[in-house]
Amino acid sequence: MQKDDLKSLVTQMYKELLDSIDSQETPSKEQVIDYLEDAVNTIKKIDDDEIDSIEHAKLAFTNAYKEIAKKSISSYKATNDKFEELGKMHQSALEEVQDKLIDLPTINSKFNEIQSHMTEEVQKANSIITQLNMQIKALEEDSNLDGLTKVFNRRALDRYLTKITQKGQLKHELHLLILDIDDFKSINDSYGHVVGDKVLIFIANLLRNTLRDGDKVFRYGGEEFVIILNRITETKCLEIAQRILKTISTNTLLYKGKSVNVTISIGATKYAEDDTPESLIARADKALYNSKAQGKNQLNMEFKNGH
Repeated sequence: MQKDDLKSLVTQMYKELLDSIDSQETPSKEQVIDYLEDAVNTIKKIDDDEIDSIEHAKLAFTNAYKEIAKKSISSYKATNDKFEELGKMHQSALEEVQDKLIDLPTINSKFNEIQSHMTEEVQKANSIITQLNMQIKALEEDSNLDGLTKVFNRRALDRYLTKITQKGQLKHELHLLILDIDDFKSINDSYGHVVGDKVLIFIANLLRNTLRDGDKVFRYGGEEFVIILNRITETKCLEIAQRILKTISTNTLLYKGKSVNVTISIGATKYAEDDTPESLIARADKALYNSKAQGKNQLNMEFKNGH
């Protein structure tokens, strides 16, 4: 693992640890120890030869904090519900006392004091719940990994392509593939959205197992994925794309005794010196359209200016 990777990983761990402490009203030494032990175990599992491994480790730290935050939200909600229930009971008791001839001003005053205190606590709990939900949302937005499939997300793709295209001419060839699951709407309509999600995870796992260590997989949006093949010839790119088509079409997803068969269509292109992220995606997207129009479950390639 490179020095910069280690620094990035430790920075992520440090940030999440501070966030987890800030999220607790009364943090303890034991909570910090538990977090650090989990962090050590996460780092031990990092595979230096796996390109996605560090990003997944970072996500693990983020998820650890998210779990703490979610537990805190659950705890505050439970407390909030109890306060509201007690508040209703006290309000009912106040109304009963006021309707009778019994004059108990001291008790009445105490009830009012308790009622006021509980109302303040409920407001505090609601405020903390809102803050924690905002923190979870911010963590999800800052992540480079897709929450469902655990491959890189659209944000990571935009950053990567921007970085690549800013270099201009590359020393090695780079190819980009756009994959679209055929008839995905029919899958959702026939089996339900749960199976649709299972299909997306199924495809992502097959792609990870089929590709080389240095290749990158991104969830582009909906049922589309993007693959970056770096340091590879056109011939090898076509071989890999055909292998992906065959792997996906010959594997079957089993869900609750049902067999779900899936195929994909692929559009491919090669990076050119003056490409932008938009032009690169547009060419691959045009090739994908041709694959769909020609019957699906196939590959088409589009080059800049026909070359």
